[in-house]
Amino acid sequence: QVQLVESGGGLVQAGGSLRLSCAASGRTFSNYAMGWFRQAPGKEREFVAAISWSGDSTFYADSVRGRFTISRDNAKNTVYLQMNSLKPEDAAVYSCADRHTRDTSANIKRVEYDYWGQGTQVTVSS
Repeated sequence: QVQLVESGGGLVQAGGSLRLSCAASGRTFSNYAMGWFRQAPGKEREFVAAISWSGDSTFYADSVRGRFTISRDNAKNTVYLQMNSLKPEDAAVYSCADRHTRDTSANIKRVEYDYWGQGTQVTVSS
């Protein structure tokens, strides 16, 4: 059974940091590009960051570049999102997703992802 389980969300003050984790099971993790997305109330889901199957390529939304870092540990079947200098506008439900691909280009920002986790809430107080 495929599962993506996010954790690490919570309440943080503006300027603070959080580290999100997404643990995958039921697939050969290293065959998949991984992405982080977020959705705030009343807004559409938006791309945040993506990482290629090997971890060699990473891509970010302009709004988070320089503040967020995506990484993965294929031995632990886990992808991470380190979020620094958080802003109130970063508040959202953050979800991870996977895509079966060995593509390492920026296409992984735009592809349709295959499977999604349930999400973890990030709240940023001003």
